[in-house]
Amino acid sequence: MVSIPTPSPSPSPSQSPSPSPYATHDVTNQAPPLAPYDASDDPALLEGLRREGAGWAEDGIRRLGAHAGSAEAQEWGELANRHEPVLRTHDRYGHRVDEVEFHPSWHHLMRTAVAEGLAGAPWADERPGAHVARTAGGLVWGHTEAGHGCPTSMTYAAVPALRAQPDLAKVYEPLLTSREYDPELRVPAEKPGLLAGMGMTEKQGGSDVRTNTTVATPTGEPGVYTLRGHKWFTSAPMCDVFLVLAQAPGGLSCFLVPRVLPDGSRNTFRIQRLKDKLGNRSNASSEPEFDRTVAWLVGPEGRGVKTIIEMVNCTRLDCVMSSATLMRKTLVEAGHHARYRSAFGARLVEQPLMRNVLADLALESEAATTLTLRLAGAADRAVRGDAGERAFRRIATAVGKYWVTKRGPAFTAEALECLGGNGYVEDSGMPRHYREAPLLSIWEGSGNVNALDVLRALGREPDSAEALFTELALARGADARLDAYVAALKGQLAETDQVGARRLVERMALALQASLLVRHAPHPVADAFCASRLGGDWGHAFGTLPATADLDTLLERALPGLN
Repeated sequence: MVSIPTPSPSPSPSQSPSPSPYATHDVTNQAPPLAPYDASDDPALLEGLRREGAGWAEDGIRRLGAHAGSAEAQEWGELANRHEPVLRTHDRYGHRVDEVEFHPSWHHLMRTAVAEGLAGAPWADERPGAHVARTAGGLVWGHTEAGHGCPTSMTYAAVPALRAQPDLAKVYEPLLTSREYDPELRVPAEKPGLLAGMGMTEKQGGSDVRTNTTVATPTGEPGVYTLRGHKWFTSAPMCDVFLVLAQAPGGLSCFLVPRVLPDGSRNTFRIQRLKDKLGNRSNASSEPEFDRTVAWLVGPEGRGVKTIIEMVNCTRLDCVMSSATLMRKTLVEAGHHARYRSAFGARLVEQPLMRNVLADLALESEAATTLTLRLAGAADRAVRGDAGERAFRRIATAVGKYWVTKRGPAFTAEALECLGGNGYVEDSGMPRHYREAPLLSIWEGSGNVNALDVLRALGREPDSAEALFTELALARGADARLDAYVAALKGQLAETDQVGARRLVERMALALQASLLVRHAPHPVADAFCASRLGGDWGHAFGTLPATADLDTLLERALPGLN
């Protein structure tokens, strides 16, 4: 739900500037700027926030949503992407410095995100729902731009992994959970707050991290090693500390690597280059090399994947969150355009086919947001000791990561098309969102990696499948289409191998989204989802909802005042 701003009245003739003697036409039939708007004005988000135990955070989320939709914050996002980070490998005298320079707008975005608790703060917040509140904050603050969500996400995710080494967690956790943003590169323990990054993949292996060749050599000091090797895709290289995988004598292990050592000297962290990426361009992604780089062991030797997987589980949730955010942001842009743009004698929003497109997008967006907040609720309750929620989180996060991020590129393309040629122009902002969308399916494991992870959970952790079907059973009897779909899904479990893994995970995701909507959304929303996504009364593109779908209700819920 978003309040579409009303354009200011045209100035009177006495106020109007004198027409140019070269003017050939008047500018008409263009939508006014969207900003300012309220990015939190979304019933699916606010209802989910309350339902998942973080209603206490609603005032803060609403305040942050108004800030995210302000003209100032929207300009920060645009400027941070226009003025991309620049790598400086050496200073003017030839000394190696390996620093990345960012536009001031990047720092404005980062400072706000950290202060609002979107980095590690929830781990220091004992209130039930703290992790849900953070996810909801990401869903609204992400309306500004997506790139700076990478370092905040990794900082959030580093805390549970670091707890595998209590002596290190004692030093660094209070700084990782701080709400102070300090971009200066100096001794971590002397800063008011820290950011954390992650270095897993290498050029020869990618997601197959067990093929890593970076070597960790023990020193004479217990728990201290030196690293030699490289990483292929390390984002946010100006973070203060990194969790890195390397081959120790006991096997693949996890290490903490600070940029600056306790004595104030620079650790060896040579940034070879910044990636020239499709999107996410405000965020620096790099290829660092290690050469006698000092590192501290996190967890036991040989348990590196098990240690860092806690970080991956958290960042996968943020991939779902960010994809849902992009869906919502581009839907708002499309709805705003359709309200003001006319074609063939009527406003776009009055055209039946455009209404079907917007309603279909609204349906997909609500399903993504609702699932995101359910996953956040599971994460919050899991860290507080709920075994059932831990089992549900284990499988449902991988399912959600696979499906919601897969839907993002098609969704943003359709929303862009609602603006026609205007949406294809960089000034609209839509191309930036479109380029961002594929990243979220690739980051933290591509679609195949997540589908295989679901199969692994089914085979090794049967309690995760039980938790998923326990969740689905909460909607039993409410919709015959959903009941039949879940029954067929149960029968498919025993027959699925790698070839059918994607189809299985897709069915899991649709069943889970339908279950949540049947239980919590208005009937027209749940009915349209079950008819189209489960019942097959749908085409192969957005805008193909059945004639029985209540388009008016779907649009009024998602974009009030649009009619």
